[in-house]
Amino acid sequence: MNDILAALRAAGEETRLRLLALCDRADLTVSDLTRILGQSQPRISRHLKVLCDSNLLTRLREGSWVFFRLERQGPIATLIEQILAQLPADDPVLLRDRARLEAVQTERASAAQAYFRDNAAQWNAIRSLYVEDAAVEEALVAILSGGNADYRLGHLLDIGTGTGRMLSLLGGHADSAVGIDQSREMLALARTALEDAGLRNCLVRQGDMYALPVDDASMTVVIIHQVLHFAETPAAAIAEAARVLAPGGRLMVVDFAPHDLEYLRDQHNHRRLGFSVEEVEDWCRRAALSPLSTHDLAGRPQAGQSLTVRLWLAERPAT
Repeated sequence: MNDILAALRAAGEETRLRLLALCDRADLTVSDLTRILGQSQPRISRHLKVLCDSNLLTRLREGSWVFFRLERQGPIATLIEQILAQLPADDPVLLRDRARLEAVQTERASAAQAYFRDNAAQWNAIRSLYVEDAAVEEALVAILSGGNADYRLGHLLDIGTGTGRMLSLLGGHADSAVGIDQSREMLALARTALEDAGLRNCLVRQGDMYALPVDDASMTVVIIHQVLHFAETPAAAIAEAARVLAPGGRLMVVDFAPHDLEYLRDQHNHRRLGFSVEEVEDWCRRAALSPLSTHDLAGRPQAGQSLTVRLWLAERPAT
């Protein structure tokens, strides 16, 4: 009862209710909220502290930045969702807040697109050597879904989420989904994509694949998609992914089969030129995971060169 009363008191103030309505729509910083509401930063920060202390908002730190989003799990989350559902859609104050939020999101999207534009040539040069993204995604979905169109993934973690493509692809089938990446620019791209897709059950966080900001045994599915070849110690990355997998949970690794394209080291910072079936399966076993299957998708030859994309599936035993 005390928790519920504290939550009601925290939400029962105009500015804080506006903050909750905004953070229901997007992950926002203090700076974003200050611009939208037109109030001072200290005042907004005080309101945010009250909301976080009452478990109505969650703080997500990315380096020196902190994002705030609506808490979406537990009885207090259910209560606040019911309160927000009662807010009139035509309220002039809320309409103005939403218009300013859209302006902030448009500005953020423009900056993210500029970054993508600056780096698109590099990414496309690599992608032109291997299987079309659509074919890889089709194979990945087929493996995880088992051919069931109504498949569910439970709690999903995407390590090295980049632009958030895996979250956009699979988030609608997950109870919750988290994308982790070290690059703030990539996280901006991912956040924009998720907001555009309306995937409010998905969030992105800045983090290290060797020290994931995720609880032990809390994830149902973990994906490492085209990330392992950048890793200094791939075995450690797989071990860390295994740590957060719940019993019966599955790890999906998507990367290259062994190849000899040395320029990928020099020009694109690849640490490893692909992986054999055996070494990835060995890393999984050492992390107490059971390898289940591998699938190869041959790339398109370009000037006598091509890359094969390989998909590994492993599982943490239920007992």
